[in-house]
Amino acid sequence: QVQLVESGGGLVQAGGSLRLSCAASGSIGRLNVMGWYRQAPGKQRELVATITSGGSTNYALSVKGRFTISRDNAKNTVLLQMNSLKPEDTASYVCNAQSFYNFWGQGTQVTVSS
Repeated sequence: QVQLVESGGGLVQAGGSLRLSCAASGSIGRLNVMGWYRQAPGKQRELVATITSGGSTNYALSVKGRFTISRDNAKNTVLLQMNSLKPEDTASYVCNAQSFYNFWGQGTQVTVSS
């Protein structure tokens, strides 16, 4: 089984930055897609950003231009650089990895104060 370990969440003021990290370990095959989703209380879980093993990226319109996703395939690690944070970005951010299977982390809380 694959385990995804997330780090980097915290409390920041509006306009600040955070960098989230997710490292995969365990019985790992090729992780074709890695990315981040988020869920706030009372809202549906939504895609934030994804990146393929080849480096193709996809962003939610709400974060495009502010967030940058990257990955190190050798380390099976994905990063999310979050700049110009807004209170609307407050959510639990969950790491996702896909091969033939689909894996999820436990989530890391990001809180942005105004």
